[in-house]
Amino acid sequence: MTSTFQRARSEEQRSERRRAILDTAAAMLAEMPVAQLSLNELSRRVGLAKSNVLRYFESREAVLLDLLNSAAREWLAELDGVLAAAVDAGASVDARADQLAAALAESLAVHPVLCELASAQAAVLEHNVSAEVAAQYKRTAMAHVGTLAAVVRSHIHELNEVDAGRFAAASMIVTGAVWTSAQPSDAMLEAYRADPALAAFQLDFTDTLRQLLEVFLAGLLARPSNHLADGFGGSTPCSR
Repeated sequence: MTSTFQRARSEEQRSERRRAILDTAAAMLAEMPVAQLSLNELSRRVGLAKSNVLRYFESREAVLLDLLNSAAREWLAELDGVLAAAVDAGASVDARADQLAAALAESLAVHPVLCELASAQAAVLEHNVSAEVAAQYKRTAMAHVGTLAAVVRSHIHELNEVDAGRFAAASMIVTGAVWTSAQPSDAMLEAYRADPALAAFQLDFTDTLRQLLEVFLAGLLARPSNHLADGFGGSTPCSR
């Protein structure tokens, strides 16, 4: 994916080159997991020297953190419409909660790049980056959690603001964990085929995520509405 210019001189050209790097990384993640995406191969596919890619992003992980935020932004831009179509405003709170959990799981399933990056966030992507890049990522991620909490609360107004934030933060953490478990290795798939008793460990991403979100949301709704903002999430639900 080479640019029509040799050297990015204007801010517009620098933005175009950054976008090309991110788009290429996203395309690679459609073919391979995060662990297999190397900076050398990314540079080759973009059509730049590795040193030139590092002019725009300080490391492979910095590229992927930026891409994670971009993927989350795109998903959130669609989500309000998805939930408006899926959640019956006149239904009981329990029914609305189940509808919302199902819609969230289904919407995430069609964003595999977001799920793949979320699964690697804490263990991989938040390493090999500077404090400046880490802080910039977290600030954007906090804003995304706030957006998700507001969208959720617009459909489940029985949730208070703190619990909506808890649910939003937990949704992304659980998404990454379930995605990892729902992508078994070839050896695991062979073991499942050889022994049907092991097949219970083969998770369906959408169904498993839906069930977990349902349970977490039901638990939050069962809590007293005037509880103090402590424990998981607190006043900054996306910090961890």
